[in-house]
Amino acid sequence: MDLFNELKLKFEKPDWSKNPEFGLIDTILEKKPEILLLAKGDIVGYEVQNNFGRGDIPTVEQIIRAAIFKEMRGLDYRGLEYAQSDSRICSNFIKLDERKPYSFQMFQKYISRIKVSTLQKILVEINRLAIEEGYEDILKIRTDTTVVESNIHYPTNNSLIWDCIKDSHRLLESLKEEITTLDYRDYLKTAKQTYFKINVTKGEDKRAVLFAKQLVTFTKCINQTSNAIKKKSVSIASVTIQLSLEKLLPLMEKVYDIAYRKEILKEEVPNDEKIFSIYELHTDIIVKGQREVQFGHKVGLVTGQSNLILDCDVLRGNPADKNLLEGAVDRVIENYGIIPRDAVTDGGYASIGNMDKMLEKGIINVVFNKIVGSLKNWVSSKNIETRLKKWRSGIEANISNLKRGFDLSVCSWKGWEHFQSKVLWSVLCYNFRVLTTITLAEIKLMQR
Repeated sequence: MDLFNELKLKFEKPDWSKNPEFGLIDTILEKKPEILLLAKGDIVGYEVQNNFGRGDIPTVEQIIRAAIFKEMRGLDYRGLEYAQSDSRICSNFIKLDERKPYSFQMFQKYISRIKVSTLQKILVEINRLAIEEGYEDILKIRTDTTVVESNIHYPTNNSLIWDCIKDSHRLLESLKEEITTLDYRDYLKTAKQTYFKINVTKGEDKRAVLFAKQLVTFTKCINQTSNAIKKKSVSIASVTIQLSLEKLLPLMEKVYDIAYRKEILKEEVPNDEKIFSIYELHTDIIVKGQREVQFGHKVGLVTGQSNLILDCDVLRGNPADKNLLEGAVDRVIENYGIIPRDAVTDGGYASIGNMDKMLEKGIINVVFNKIVGSLKNWVSSKNIETRLKKWRSGIEANISNLKRGFDLSVCSWKGWEHFQSKVLWSVLCYNFRVLTTITLAEIKLMQR
């Protein structure tokens, strides 16, 4: 209980008693400096650190602390820069030591370097500390999935064509400033008019005529984009813009192909051949039963008796829940070296194969909230089955607290790697909040 005793002393100080979450994180980072070393390779890389001068680059510890403060308070990078001078707890927590605040560009540069695999390791280390302190025992685990949406508009063939036309014209306009001999036509007005007409037209035949007109305009945009790429560059800026156009061109061609097959030929295009956003290409379509279709990624979570999230897996595609159970349990056993006594999930994970695999791993009580066919829950008593089913429903509250508390319903970070990072940073901060709640409850009991 070393952590508990140190926290009890720290919470007696005014700054930390009013901000117990940061008091707990500060204590953990001081008690476990090896957590900081996990991220050192990502942040520093092969750069040689200079021990002379004013020290204008933040230390690895300051970067980790800044990232945590940013997520705990729900700030963007500009808000983090302002908080350094506006908030006393921020400057104390980041350990500015009366130095000038670091710029938001500086923090963004280094925080974005921290890899997903590193965040997974930090999550495991925090949970191992909770196990050492007696806050978690891994005897009972429950699993479920949720969907974190990408920050995109609802994808339709019409909107994707418009996005391509709009983006290509933006880049061509910038390229024209660099290469004055570039000749291109502006199709934005015509394309925009057709875009709005398609949106308000209901008849399939009328929509097909409008789509055919829009695809003609789109073909012209594709052709002039292709021609612009071949133009001889005159500056670094023009090369950069042409590279952006070069990346956009195959997307434009793919969007054209999908729209033509669906709207003109009336084909059913498989989901794995579709694009849902030209900006967030990693986005998957998630269909769960009769629920509304979502666009983002499925996230698998495992929580324990303490409500700590023990495992987090951001998935590609839309895999069935029953295919995820074995991997989640294996990671828990591997990371913490403990075989759970009880495992409980919802009906989506239920299968005879999963039941057999859980029993083979040495789990005593295996409960699915809903079962079908000849499958039966494997429990030592009916009372335990009932209690585990009731306990399983608590993971819904865990997911709600995670997504609402850390603004995770829609991920605003761009790109696949950053999408995963945002989810894991939120999970880490959620666990810090849970640990704080447990610790404060114990302190109150000691004071009685």
